Amino acid sequence: MPKFKFALAAALLMSLTACGGVSVMPDASIENATHTAVLDEVAAAAAISAYRVQNGLSPVVVDPVLVKAAAFQAGNNARHGQLSHEIGGSFTSRMASVGLAKAWAAENLSAGSETLEQVLARWKASPEHNKNMLLPQIRRIGIARVDAPTTRYKRFWALVMAGT
Repeated sequence: MPKFKFALAAALLMSLTACGGVSVMPDASIENATHTAVLDEVAAAAAISAYRVQNGLSPVVVDPVLVKAAAFQAGNNARHGQLSHEIGGSFTSRMASVGLAKAWAAENLSAGSETLEQVLARWKASPEHNKNMLLPQIRRIGIARVDAPTTRYKRFWALVMAGT
């Protein structure tokens, strides 16, 4: 009788574990090891400014508050191994938390690019991201890259732009 109970318990346990299935979506509760990359934000602002000036727009300057906002979102994406504007709260709520509730603001995210030049090329090639970089109201930027080497994309970028 004890052998029968053991076999029955083992069969029940195996059938229950099979019910869980295999998830192909990243689990948002799992946090990956990350580290913030050292970027030359001034060089990034210069590259974005040159692009804006070529398109008849004003240049931009680095804003430390926006750098923190960008690092926050790049970090959220890296820790979760996903690219999303909603991890860590909506863009509107995140901007309100840094005092920019009523300012012109936009955010570009990307994953996978190794260099600033690569990520800027991707954003320029994407109609929506390009539109954000060329918003006439934009005067300030913050940019960040957070690396998560164990994830699919390995590098997560955020560019936060705001008006005056």
